[in-house]
Parts: sequence; structure tokens; C-alpha cells
Amino acid sequence: MSIFKRLRDLTVASVNDALDSMEDPVVMLNQYMRDMEVEIGQVEVAVARQVALEKKFRQQWEEAVTLVEKRDRQVKLALVEQEDELARRALIDKKQFEARAQEYEELYRTASEAAAQMREKLTELKEEFYKMRAKRFTLMARAQVARTQKQVNQAVTGIGTQTAGRGFARMEEKVNRMEAEAQLSGKWRQPSVGLEDALLALEKDELDDELAAIKAAMEKKADKVEKPGAAAKSGEA
Repeated sequence: MSIFKRLRDLTVASVNDALDSMEDPVVMLNQYMRDMEVEIGQVEVAVARQVALEKKFRQQWEEAVTLVEKRDRQVKLALVEQEDELARRALIDKKQFEARAQEYEELYRTASEAAAQMREKLTELKEEFYKMRAKRFTLMARAQVARTQKQVNQAVTGIGTQTAGRGFARMEEKVNRMEAEAQLSGKWRQPSVGLEDALLALEKDELDDELAAIKAAMEKKADKVEKPGAAAKSGEA
């Protein structure tokens, strides 16, 4: 397969897919109905013309038959009056009108058959049109139901809820961030301990430690003083 044929097939396939996706059943059904109405109108015009032609040939046939009958009477009358030459001329006209009547009869019958066929075709077209018109309403209703069902299914399966869900998640995150910022701003706004107070507290802790150390030393020294006295007492005893 040549590359040009493959490209052509690919292009045709792409165009067909695009056209299929663009075709709205409701729009296309209405267009088909309009096309059928146009076709029916054209057939009606053709039938009317054919019927007019049929009537014309019938009228000409009847006129020719009338002239044949008239010339026949004239031939007989001329013979009665012994006008042989006049009878001959009338007979010639009679034969001409007979040929013309036969020709018009054939034209009339052909036109009549054509008109009958066209009437039948027109009747079939109208019946098909009425059937399609009734079917169009059914198909349009089905298309509307299918379109609505598709929208509902898309919403249920998440095509619609995913967008809303992402939006809710984003807003929840934003609210959480706002709450965290509010908490942080509240902490920073609490009264802070000044430098001087912090240093005083530190000095107080150091003094407490120093006092505790002094107290421990004094207690240790007191213990040492008490111990020699106790030893002397025990010797005297």
C-alpha cells in the first residue's frame, strides 16, 4: 500500500469521524423530512404536467374522431348527391383524420399510463413521508432521552462530580490554611515577656541555686561541729 493511499484513507476516516460526531439526530431528521417534502413537491409538479398532457392528447383524439365521423357522413351525402369528386375528397380527409386520431389515441394512452405510474409513485412517497414523520417524533424523543441519560450517567460516573470534588478539596485546603494562619496570628499577638523580665527571672533562678548551695554547705559544717562533741561525751562516759 502506497503512502499516498494510506494518507487518503486516514484523511477520509478522520473526516467521516468528524462528520459523525457533528451529526445531530434531531437536525438530520428534520433535514431528511425537508428533502422528502421537496421531492414530493417536484413529483406533484411532474404529475400535474403529465395529467395536463394526458388531457390534451385525449382532447385531440376526440376531436380527430369527431372529424372522422363528420367526413364519413359527408362522403355518404356526396355519393347520394352523385358528387363523386367531392365524395373522394371527403374520403381522403376522413383517412387523414383517422390516422391522426390513431396517433393521438396512442399518445393519450401512453400519457395516461405514465400519469398513472407517477400518481402511484406520488402516493407511495406521501405514505412514506407520513410514516417517516411519525417515526421522526419517536426518534427525536428517543434521542432526547438518550442525551439526558448520557448527561446523568456522566454526572454519576464522576465526570461532573470530579470537578466539584476537586473544587471542594481546594476550598477545604484553603479553609485549613486560613485556620492555621489565624492560630499563628493569635500566638504572635499574645503578650511577650520583656528582656528585663527574662533577665530578672534568670537572676532569680541563679540566686535560688546559690542559696541552696550555701544552705547545703552550712548544714554540712554543722554536722562536722556536732560530731567532735559527741565523741568527747562518749569518752567521759
